[in-house]
Amino acid sequence: MGIPYGRQSIDDDDIAAVVDVLHGDWLTIGPRVAEFESEIARVAGSSGAVAVSSGTAALHCAYAGIGIGPGDEVITTPLTFVATAATAMAQGARIVFADITPDTGTLDPAAAAAALTPRTRVIAGVDYAGHPIDARALGDVAHGAGAVLLEDAAHSIGSTFEGIPVGSLADVTTFSFFPTKNMTSGEGGAVVAKDAAVLDRIRTFRSQGMVRDPALLRYPDEGPWHQEVHSIGLNYRLPDVLCALGQSQLARLDRFKAKRAAIHARYNRELGGIDGLTLPTTRAGVDPMWHLYPIRVPAPERKRIFTELRAAGVLVQVNYLPVYWHPVFEDLGYRRGMCPVAETYYQEEISLPMYADLSEHDQDRVIEELQRALRV
Repeated sequence: MGIPYGRQSIDDDDIAAVVDVLHGDWLTIGPRVAEFESEIARVAGSSGAVAVSSGTAALHCAYAGIGIGPGDEVITTPLTFVATAATAMAQGARIVFADITPDTGTLDPAAAAAALTPRTRVIAGVDYAGHPIDARALGDVAHGAGAVLLEDAAHSIGSTFEGIPVGSLADVTTFSFFPTKNMTSGEGGAVVAKDAAVLDRIRTFRSQGMVRDPALLRYPDEGPWHQEVHSIGLNYRLPDVLCALGQSQLARLDRFKAKRAAIHARYNRELGGIDGLTLPTTRAGVDPMWHLYPIRVPAPERKRIFTELRAAGVLVQVNYLPVYWHPVFEDLGYRRGMCPVAETYYQEEISLPMYADLSEHDQDRVIEELQRALRV
């Protein structure tokens, strides 16, 4: 059986939590949603959170809550899953790609600053592999231009910088709870924000724009059943049954983090010092929740090494194809060569298996097969 690059960790408590909801009255829009949101806010150090149906939904809700629309520009990294850019485009924004720092793979503040225009509304950094963005520097760039700093923390719930949790570093932060992430609700995501008004707009957007508060209704005397849509939203709700799973997983987040840190440390020990192999960096003051273990190998050898590892049952992955290399972006006029550091990073990168239940035996297999592929 192959060793996947990532997988969920499910125990009897998770199963019991889901079954409890299935035996209850509320499968969706019930009490477990608010409980899960409260726990997310606690972990993120935020005053509030909105649970949604996926990490992609979290990003779309975030851009909508910020008020992104046609004519606005969003600066982001190309070293990310396509959703970071695509959801801003769904709101009518133009995407401006800026390069990364070669050590962490995260958005370079200097490159973001060089990409600013009078139309910049958001700088969207991504916590690549679990390592937080340089939120202080990127925040200075964004706020100096009157823009918002959005942190795509799909990889990094549980990470901290100088003791401050991800979720409290940027103006708006989004999370993903896909099964390969640091914790899971099956599918799911969440948004936290420093501005309560932004959270209110996000909460309305994720429920199809529906307004029920009598104080906000245009026609409040219509009747007690009355509800209105003042602006279009989408159904991005996360049901109680999945919130219950997420809440149970959050209770083990510290254990997940410790296990991932131990695997990261072992990879560092066993793989350090190999010629031609670059290991992930941890900057001073950062305590990452490692979602990926991204290594870099010589670009001409990457395909061979990747193929040999897969053939040996080590099911490595590559994260990510630069966003503007996708044909849909090429068709819009984006061209290769725009962000050379990110492109080089992609051409060298392989993600090794990294998940909380990765056994020592399977760690041994990963290390041995990588060394074999590297001809060590």
